[in-house]
Amino acid sequence: MSVKTGPQRYPGSSRANWYQDDFPGDPMEVNVVVLHTTEGTNLPDYGGGGAAPNLTAVPDFEAKRLRWFQHFDIEGSSRALQNLKGGVETNTLNVCQVELVGTCDPKTHRKWKDAGRRHLFWPEAPDWALEGVARFLSWMHEEHGVPLSGPKAWPAYPTSSGSKNGQRMSNAKWGAFSGVCGHMHVPENEHGDPGAIDIVEILRRARADLDLEEPPAEPPADAEPKPKPKPKPKPGKSKIPVFPGRKFFGEGAVNDHVLTLGKQLVKRGFGDHYKVGPSRSWGEADRLNVRDFQKSRPELRGDADGSPGPLTWKLLFS
Repeated sequence: MSVKTGPQRYPGSSRANWYQDDFPGDPMEVNVVVLHTTEGTNLPDYGGGGAAPNLTAVPDFEAKRLRWFQHFDIEGSSRALQNLKGGVETNTLNVCQVELVGTCDPKTHRKWKDAGRRHLFWPEAPDWALEGVARFLSWMHEEHGVPLSGPKAWPAYPTSSGSKNGQRMSNAKWGAFSGVCGHMHVPENEHGDPGAIDIVEILRRARADLDLEEPPAEPPADAEPKPKPKPKPKPGKSKIPVFPGRKFFGEGAVNDHVLTLGKQLVKRGFGDHYKVGPSRSWGEADRLNVRDFQKSRPELRGDADGSPGPLTWKLLFS
């Protein structure tokens, strides 16, 4: 059983529909992202969580952005894939699953359009929706090492559906795969989502976010599993700032180190207790956020008191 090694919450995501407490899964070191489409226009209830992915992206048409809802830890197994007995593992094979609210079916798109039902047709998604998915994938590459590459063929629905759709991975290829794929590519499954989503543009934007020019090559079908590649660091982010000392993080403390710590907690997905955002003034929200981060790391769980020390600082900024 793998140990969770990276930030478990996507920054800015809501945990209003959190299912991990009711459906605990297996911890895993993620190296694959699987994209789905919900074939609906609203956030699903996923049968109370029994068929939920790790995250759902809901379009906010007025704000022209995606609103993210997280249901399981990034490195915790979710439940949106078919997993047959005696075959290859799907939900529990190092996979983070993302449902995109909308449709990939041209017939459904025309039906909803004629009825005046506002929705996203993902094969023709606007720039802001593509950018929202790209930002998530660039974060997954930077924080979890998921390669920004994947299968070449993403055919349109309904050609993409079925167990023998021409791009469904074999068990061996699935076991060796790391990168970004769709529900249509996963063995033991028949769904064809997300159809002809513009994955080339999404991955181009994700690589641009990280100044990565050339996409990694797709591994051959008989390739052996490889260790996760280390993401290319952004300029100026390779060095861990020096821990200033515990005296800067106590009741009534006001300094730039508190703000630096708070911004890093938010970046790593541990800013839930901030009502507005981090500030230069140390407070209870800072302590609780530090405590949540400490609880997420096996090295710190025995000392998860919310008081940052040298090891907490090092792990938070590494």
